[in-house]
Amino acid sequence: MKRRIVVFGKYFGEFLDGLTPKEREKVDYGLVLLKTQDRLPSKFVKHIRDGLYELRTEYNSNIYRVFFIFDEDSIVVLFNGFQKKTQRIPANEISKALRIKDEYYEYKRANDSGL
Repeated sequence: MKRRIVVFGKYFGEFLDGLTPKEREKVDYGLVLLKTQDRLPSKFVKHIRDGLYELRTEYNSNIYRVFFIFDEDSIVVLFNGFQKKTQRIPANEISKALRIKDEYYEYKRANDSGL
């Protein structure tokens, strides 16, 4: 399988800008797996709710999360990312991702584009 990865908005770029080159490399590795593998273990990808997923990356005892959705099965749309510092995913990060998801679908409807 070969999925297309699309970034929506500025959120993911802002997340990447805050990472070191090695941290970015680890996140990029997770994205390559997401792009090329049919199924990934829950170590890498987890369904959160309402069609929202997270890509998990670990580096130097730090955990990084990137929220995304599948659109039309072959397109992965990246939203926001953050460094996870607690056992639970912060509710504000999930809310932010769901808000971005709504913005994405509104943008897609308004522009009638397949991105």
